[in-house]
Parts: sequence; structure tokens; C-alpha cells
Amino acid sequence: MTGPTRRERDPLGTVEVPADALYGAQTARAVANFPISGLRPDPVFIDAVVRIKRAAASVHKGTGRLDAARADAIIAAADAVLGGAHRDQFVVDVFQAGAGTSLNMNVNEVLATLATRALDGGAVHPNDHVNMAQSTNDVIPTAIRLATLDRLRLALQSIDALAATLRVRALEFDDYVKAGRTHLQDAMPIRLGQEVAAWAGSLERGARRVRESADYLLDLGIGGTAVGTGVNAEPVYPARMVVELTRLTDLPLREGADRVQLMQSMGDVAAVSAAWRVLAIDLGKIASDLRLMASGPRTGLDELRLPAVQPGSSIMPGKVNPSIPEMVNQVVFQVMGHDATVSAAAEQGQLELNVMMPVIAHNVLSAVRILGNAAAVLEAKTVREMQPNPAMLSYWVERSAALATALAPRIGYAEAAALTKRSVESGESIRSLVVREGVLSAEEAERLLDLTRMTEPGVPGQDG
Repeated sequence: MTGPTRRERDPLGTVEVPADALYGAQTARAVANFPISGLRPDPVFIDAVVRIKRAAASVHKGTGRLDAARADAIIAAADAVLGGAHRDQFVVDVFQAGAGTSLNMNVNEVLATLATRALDGGAVHPNDHVNMAQSTNDVIPTAIRLATLDRLRLALQSIDALAATLRVRALEFDDYVKAGRTHLQDAMPIRLGQEVAAWAGSLERGARRVRESADYLLDLGIGGTAVGTGVNAEPVYPARMVVELTRLTDLPLREGADRVQLMQSMGDVAAVSAAWRVLAIDLGKIASDLRLMASGPRTGLDELRLPAVQPGSSIMPGKVNPSIPEMVNQVVFQVMGHDATVSAAAEQGQLELNVMMPVIAHNVLSAVRILGNAAAVLEAKTVREMQPNPAMLSYWVERSAALATALAPRIGYAEAAALTKRSVESGESIRSLVVREGVLSAEEAERLLDLTRMTEPGVPGQDG
């Protein structure tokens, strides 16, 4: 620690604290004890903890447990922080003592200092007043729920916007027939619009799973205090806290039916993390498809042309890479790692508390943020402006050996398989080969090998 300091006391003794710091002894100890990552708690997580403190002061003012002057001073301090002030005072590392006591006390101390300065006389104590009727053990899990729900609102808007743009592009692309591929081998034709619409459908289903799992986060265990039993909290406190937090967050929050269970288990957060991972997996698959379909332009598929966003090489002039989908893939890998951490940490809950909450909060909030941002960038810088390459779409679908499948009802599976083999060996298209060999007349070949008809249910060559 450099610069002027002041001495403060906590239950362990005297501590040197930066002279101009709003926080106190317990925060200073945490800073000294955990110089781990240099990462600070997510601002949305800090906001959630501060809102809990504000709500508690308001509730205690209403019940008369906390005098109006101190309550109003705490509320004003919380509002200042929520308005963006004093953000540099939240200094504990994301990797800290279990349960998040360090962050809880960091917030308590900052708000207590600000509130004390606002009073004409008397003091606001971080534990006795700011933390009244609270424990880290019910504050932090409640904050994780509020912060995750808050972060999901914006992130899911980005997912929804991407899915909606994909739906629009699917309609625009629906007249283009392309080669289907399974196992990265020739398969039956599919319309480009069908493929893009399927991408949209995957994101829509994924977002629906996330929203369904996130509904469980609306159940709050605030008021459980130390072990979920509610010691030191007035009986009316939990319900009134839910009302106040609902007002502060504009979320349809609910009082949890079993505060002991909500304290013991991080399962609700893990479920959201898992659903978010599944959504990320589908988004990563879409990004990989975009990269494959845009590969080339001379030695790859070149079926889609993606907008150029930056030069692709420091040595090869004119090279343009699918930079945005590449970024999305990397984000997806990170989100999968975040979920693995959340899952492991959630499993490590013991008896009445899961002390791994700080790392759970860091990972779930980071995962939601980066995937939401990646989806927004993909929508704006790739999907909105990508264009089909009709020449290459036609080229590949006409060369597909799988077109022989459409002839199987007419000439049988074995003969169709033999035609496929001859087409691959000679490089001649199925359409040309069956006419040249006299298997079908030119008119029959055109009727049976109608590419658009192959993209809908039915037997090629048959009406209806």
C-alpha cells in the first residue's frame, strides 16, 4: 500500500487503510489477502448488492427498526452508487473468501461511510445499520439472482434480434437451392432459406429454454440470514424486501417458499448457466456453418459472401477472413468454460451454504455478457449484410452425387448407387450421366431432378 493511510479497527485488530478510501478495515484486509486476478466484481453484481442494501434500509425505516435519518442516509448513498458514483471504491478481487463476505463488507463499508458523511450527527455502522437483518449468506445468492436476471434482459434481446434477422434473411434467400451436406459429404438439396431459418429456430428454442430456467431465479431467499432460518430478521422483513426489490428492479420477484433450500443450493443458477451454454453451442454451430459456407473464395465452398470487416492477413494482400464468426466461436468456447466452472462450484455446496458463490457469480455474469455481445455483433456485422453467391450455389448442387437419390424410386436403389459411383469417378453430373447413358430421357431427367421439388416432401416425378 502506498500513499497516506489511516488506521481502522475490525474484530481482528488494527488495519492500515488508504486515507481517501470510502471502505474500511475488512475491505482493506481482503485487498491484501487476495491479489489474485486484478479483476473486480461485475458492475451489475455490485448494483444488485447495493439495491439489496437500499431495500433493507427502506424496509427497516418502515418497520421502525432503523431510525429515519440513518435509513435515509443509506438510501441516498445507495442511490449515488447506483447513479454511477464511487465505483472505484469496490476493490475486492473476484477470487476472494468464500460466500462473498469480502464484497458484502466492501459495499457495507462504502455505504456506511457515505451515509455517515451525510448525517449532521451520529454514525452509520456497516454491520449494525447497513447490514441490518442480513448475512452474506442471503445477500450474495439474492444478488446473483438479481444480477443474472438483469444481465439476461439485454443479452436475450441480442439473441432475439439475431434470430429475427435470420428469419428475414431466410425469406430473402428462399429461392436459392443449394447442395445439402451430411457428414461433410454430398446430401440432398436444400433451400438456403430453409438452412438459415433452421438457424433462427435453434436460437429461438435456446432462448426459450433460458427464459424457462431463469424463471426459478425470481424466487428470493432474502431474509434467511445466516442459515436460512431468518434469525435476527423481523417476520415481515422477507416479504417486504421482495416488494421493495420488485420496485427497484422492475422484475416480477417472488418470496421463496423455502429459504433454507435457496441458501443451500446454487442449482437454479447452474440451470440458467447450463441453458445458456446450450444456446451458445447452437450459436457456435451457426458461426461454424457461416465459416464453411464462406470458405474460399477460390478453394472453398464460396456459397455465402460475408461482409469484409478488416484485412485478413499481414502477409497475403487482399485476404479477407470470416472474422466475426471466428470471434463468435471463441466466445462460445469461453462460455462453455464458464459453465464448467459454475457446475463444479455449484456441486461444492456443503451443508447450509455454498461458499463458492463469488466464482459462480463471476462466471455466469461473464458468460451472459460476452455471448449477448457476440450475438449483437454477429447480427450487425455479418448476418444483416451477408449475401448468397448464386453461381457457386448452382455449381455445387448440380455436381452433387446425392441427386441420384431422387432417381431411386424410379430405377431402384442399386442402380442409383451405381450411377453415383460412376458420377464421382468421371466427374460428370448425375443429370448429364443418366441422359448420356440412356437411363432416362432428357425430359424425364428434368422432371425427376427438379431441384426445388426435392426440397419439399414428396416423391420426385410424382404429382401431388
